[in-house]
Amino acid sequence: MSCSVFLIAVGILGVAGTVLVSTGNQQGESTAGGYVGLIVMLALGALGVFFLIPIWKGRRIMVSIDHTGLWFHNGTAQNVISWHTLAGVGLYWSEFGRRSKLYSLELCPNGPIDRDDPVLWGLVRDEEPPHPTLPRLRYRLPLTAATYRPVVAAVQQYVPQLWLGESQRESGHIGVPDRKGHLKRTRSRTY
Repeated sequence: MSCSVFLIAVGILGVAGTVLVSTGNQQGESTAGGYVGLIVMLALGALGVFFLIPIWKGRRIMVSIDHTGLWFHNGTAQNVISWHTLAGVGLYWSEFGRRSKLYSLELCPNGPIDRDDPVLWGLVRDEEPPHPTLPRLRYRLPLTAATYRPVVAAVQQYVPQLWLGESQRESGHIGVPDRKGHLKRTRSRTY
């Protein structure tokens, strides 16, 4: 969030600079380098807005872990992924740029799951399982660098027998939920 706010502030400075140049109130002569600098500042501001939108949408998402399972609150409703419905839990991570990493908690079920659950559907991913005995459908909870350690510690505290360890994945492993498929499958459903 702070990075987004910083980028938006740079963009605001770019807007102020653009206004000064367009009204002719800048000090000195306008140069090509100055124009390029303003364009870069405006682009950084737009990037900040682009990053801030999902952060703002996810501000009410909460996760808690107890002896029952992992509770997920999406801002309007909550549901639990019970420990007894899981075959394993692991941590995936991938590189994001030179100095950052993306983390996700992988919750692999021991049976079928409702891929269109009103609360949990956004966590469902369909891809090759980390082990041939596990199903393709699983829950993927994106985590930040600040939150993954306490989440992993809580999982290991409550269900150490389910812990599968951590594994590096290809860049951008987080992916996105199957929005089109979810909408298509749930059009006739009522909850």
